[in-house]
Amino acid sequence: MLSHIVVGISQFDRALAFYRTLMPVLGLPERFCDPTRPWAGWQSQPGPRPLFLIAKPQDGQPHVPGNGQMTALLAGTRQVVDRAHAVALASGGRCEGPPGLRPEYHPHYYGAYFRDSEGNKLCVVCHEPPA
Repeated sequence: MLSHIVVGISQFDRALAFYRTLMPVLGLPERFCDPTRPWAGWQSQPGPRPLFLIAKPQDGQPHVPGNGQMTALLAGTRQVVDRAHAVALASGGRCEGPPGLRPEYHPHYYGAYFRDSEGNKLCVVCHEPPA
């Protein structure tokens, strides 16, 4: 369904450091990084798509986080959700909802919400029952 997701950033080095700590927790390897452009991307496994990319806006205007926009990243277990949330906060993210069940979505929805170092809202979610 998805080819790629691009998340806007303003400070490439800061955003790159944030995502380089978060994505390995989710098992997503870095596919490329070009600071001259600037952009970087991570590949889903088994891949090759969808890709998750960070980049400065193409129009040269400042990045502004959207209201009501969120990117949700899939985690295989609830423990991965917990680790990803902790890593995100330790890397400059801001909590938007701690890890926990959200039964209003479905009985096994276990998610955590946070903003990245650039203010973009993210969720890490596991849809599986506890292991």
